[in-house]
Amino acid sequence: MIRVGIYGYGNIGKGIECGIRQNSDMTLAAVFTRRDPSQVKTIFGDTPVYSAANVVNYKDEIDVMIMCGGSATDLPVQTPALAEHFNVIDSFDTHARIAEHFENVDKTAKIGGKTAIISVGWDPGLFSLNRLYAEAILPEGNNYTFWGKGISQGHSDAIRRIDGVLDARQYTVPVPEAVESVRNGENPELTTRMKHTRECYVVAAEDADKARIENEIKTMPNYFADYDTSVTFVTQQELDEKHGGLPHQGIVLRSGVTGANKENKHVIEYSLKLDSNPEFTSSALLAYARAAYKLNKAGDIGCKTVLDIPPAMLSQKSGIELAQYL
Repeated sequence: MIRVGIYGYGNIGKGIECGIRQNSDMTLAAVFTRRDPSQVKTIFGDTPVYSAANVVNYKDEIDVMIMCGGSATDLPVQTPALAEHFNVIDSFDTHARIAEHFENVDKTAKIGGKTAIISVGWDPGLFSLNRLYAEAILPEGNNYTFWGKGISQGHSDAIRRIDGVLDARQYTVPVPEAVESVRNGENPELTTRMKHTRECYVVAAEDADKARIENEIKTMPNYFADYDTSVTFVTQQELDEKHGGLPHQGIVLRSGVTGANKENKHVIEYSLKLDSNPEFTSSALLAYARAAYKLNKAGDIGCKTVLDIPPAMLSQKSGIELAQYL
């Protein structure tokens, strides 16, 4: 049995707790939290909850630690720190900083002889794989990725870190005309702003400066600065009633050509539609936790991404069993 630890008990942590029951080769060993452990009630109530401050004391009891913090401020610090002591998996999703994050995690994982897999989820993650496959198959063409309409956990979390914000949800919305142009094989040149808009629903503190909050959101680098962004201030009740779920969806397309005169057009499309973004992300994290465990047992240490992991490593099944899928 692979002994899994959860570091951070939010939406992703709860998704891991549920998802682990669908993986018969895994057991949930412990939850680690920065809050008072006595105040954290897990969904099933049968898992010990410990203080994150004492996490290193349990390094011999955890085979893989799943990092469940946010990408804005948590994971850049937490994943490198714990990678020296545990095999770790995270869902770091700030695309512009993945290379930097990789270097930081790789350094500490190698010091501790551990295996880390970062930026696991659906994008980055499964969508990254599909972009690579499609580009390798159709080398002459263009990749396009559209997210939504759906709630981005990372972007919502980034808004909630702004002073004066009590709660927030952020929807990423594809521009329909851009999607249709790609599907038609037109190979359009699309800027970031032409592909998506962002809709933010924010609960502000009573005495908060809403103009400042709106400006901080719209000018936030790597998150909102490159998009047409709307900010709507709502009450907590309205946010809970109208934006309480965590759905998401997305599409990866590659439009390419083949033939002596490049006369034949091809479009590869991969899509997903999720009722619960965090629960789906948690399911991906668990599959890659299995891979990290296998890699470390084989002595393959350091930092990896989904692009480095053979698909068979994700499965409980043997090579003979997997051959039935071919």
